Amino acid sequence: MSFKDTLRSLTPQFFLDLFRANKKKQTRKKIEAELKAGNQISEVDLINQIKNLGIEPDDDVLVHCAFSKLGAVEGGPQTLVTALQNVIGEMGNLLMPSSPNASFQLEYVQNIDVFDVENTPSRMGALSEVFRSSPDVQRSAHPTEPICAWGKDATWYVENHETDGTAYGKNSPFFKLTKKKGKILYIGVTLDNAGTSLHASEDAIPNFKYPVYEDEVFTVKVKNRDETFDVKTKVHNPDQSKKRQCDGLLPMFVKAGVAKQMKLGTANTWVFDAEAMLTTLVAEYENGVTMYTPLG
Repeated sequence: MSFKDTLRSLTPQFFLDLFRANKKKQTRKKIEAELKAGNQISEVDLINQIKNLGIEPDDDVLVHCAFSKLGAVEGGPQTLVTALQNVIGEMGNLLMPSSPNASFQLEYVQNIDVFDVENTPSRMGALSEVFRSSPDVQRSAHPTEPICAWGKDATWYVENHETDGTAYGKNSPFFKLTKKKGKILYIGVTLDNAGTSLHASEDAIPNFKYPVYEDEVFTVKVKNRDETFDVKTKVHNPDQSKKRQCDGLLPMFVKAGVAKQMKLGTANTWVFDAEAMLTTLVAEYENGVTMYTPLG
């Protein structure tokens, strides 16, 4: 565990919440000042920078994003959504996580009444919620890790996500993205705070040696349009989740050519090959490498 993680674990939640709220307030003030001064990042700027990241027409792209890290974007989150769609075009596919839960999955399923696919907001940040509400965007029906998708294969990406018994199995958008040789963008975030794609490897490895899931299978009520049904799913074991050291995998991914770090706006941005991420994790598992033991 890093010094930062240790310090966070020893700090009362009240002070963490206060610190984060103040940090967000200062960030908003800075962005507002930049916008007033005319120092804006336009849609054209974003399109050019997205292309520079290696994103091309017809690409399938999964985006994790802390939007405030981009700087003063003219028009807000919708501008980035539009820029991404313009770059990949109508033959590409744009995906974003839209989990309704910002805490541990176990706590969430123990308290939820119903997950409404069409109406339950995303808790994954401003960009994710704007994308969820955008025209022609579809959302998968898995209650803990629903994914929103736009593009020619959006229906294929979201269908049957709720049928695997976990959020990261063969029918999940995370796994499907590897089959389509897609890309993953971590905009202003790292694997430590947006590591959902890593979990596909845990489901892909038979008898994964760490207890990543609770033993209990939970039944969650899901409403999708006019239909209401039960979804059975496992959820992550919070004790094991606290042992994650996802960013410790970054040097391995860089060395293997799986990932590169660039800039989008003012945000540090990681660009990953989704298929290579999965195959590398599966291969390195034989050497003891996991998100809990990144050095083996």
